[in-house]
Amino acid sequence: MSESSNQVHQNETLATRIANRNLALHEQGLLRKRTNLVLDPSQSNYFEVDALPYVNFSSNDYLGLSTSNVLIDALHQGAKDYGVGSTASPLVVGYTEAHIKLEKALCDVTGHEAALLFCSGFSANTALMKTLFEPNDLVVADKFIHASVIDGIQDSGAKLKRFSHNDIESAKSCFERFKPSALVTESVFSMDGDIAPLAEMSALCQQHGAWFIVDDAHGFGVIGEDGFGATRLTDDIKIDAQLVTFGKALGGQGAAILGSRELVDFLVANARHYIYSTALSPASAVAAFTALTVIEQQPELREKLKENISYFREQCESKNIELTDSLTAIQPIILGDSAKTMAVAQRLKEHGFWLGAIRPPTVPQGSARLRLTLNANHCQQDISALVNVLADILNND
Repeated sequence: MSESSNQVHQNETLATRIANRNLALHEQGLLRKRTNLVLDPSQSNYFEVDALPYVNFSSNDYLGLSTSNVLIDALHQGAKDYGVGSTASPLVVGYTEAHIKLEKALCDVTGHEAALLFCSGFSANTALMKTLFEPNDLVVADKFIHASVIDGIQDSGAKLKRFSHNDIESAKSCFERFKPSALVTESVFSMDGDIAPLAEMSALCQQHGAWFIVDDAHGFGVIGEDGFGATRLTDDIKIDAQLVTFGKALGGQGAAILGSRELVDFLVANARHYIYSTALSPASAVAAFTALTVIEQQPELREKLKENISYFREQCESKNIELTDSLTAIQPIILGDSAKTMAVAQRLKEHGFWLGAIRPPTVPQGSARLRLTLNANHCQQDISALVNVLADILNND
């Protein structure tokens, strides 16, 4: 076979593989597709799809800051001051005063020595795991840890052992059996909304001389003292490396790894994701810095979120809708069957409510769910209307 014919054969094989995989996912109801939204920035919890209006109960904008005029003005001013992009990697000419100011502010609110900015939480997590660990390391992690952590550990060549979700006894058993280099968990779990026993895990790591690494993506901005995340829950928690994101409670874009100065210097010198990527835009850094200020100065945003969570749970209890024990903004309604979950989500859309329908492999088999998220801008009228419609759908199923 000639070289050109062989190339055509390879291309046909890849095309066939793609088509077959897409068909299989479609038949299983698992083929993911994007949704084109029409947004109105003045109406943060409302959008249109195909000219139909929806109330949004799916975003991670927990404090409603993505449409805050204060942050919009900050982003605008940041673009005027620095331009719309960073233009290069941080090690070339992409590291500005805006980045330095944000890193210092993150250290001030968490107590860490140093911070390193990334364009997304996924890239930050993957970079940390891939760079920190080596093939002779063994890492233990919560069963429900984020995909970015799993990918990064696999890329590093380290061995990964997972303990039962939020089960400190299972984690202790892993330490006794494997003597790990580190334990990795989330603070608030993205699909379940529950909080890890961080103080107990921190103590376990200190006892065994292992690192404690926390993905604080869904906690930073809403849990802990003044809302500033996992390090601020109690004085007993010692975290060696902490991921925080700006695209959830902070309403913007980007992420950071927080830890010791030595860790950050090591990552700057070795993390390929950081070295070879265009830096986070300075304007985004300005917006994230401003979000920290808003969170600190407006505790009423977190109080309003707590009120909405309590109100939602009370309304569900009155309608006999079964919930998990989550007391965070993430309120999963576990239906089990993927087809049923998709059908209920579609029925809700027909009534103007947009909720995430989460199915395997994102969650374990048999635990498909509606992932409902609340934020500080939701009104009680919309929450009540959603619960009433959901109760009718579930009771008549």
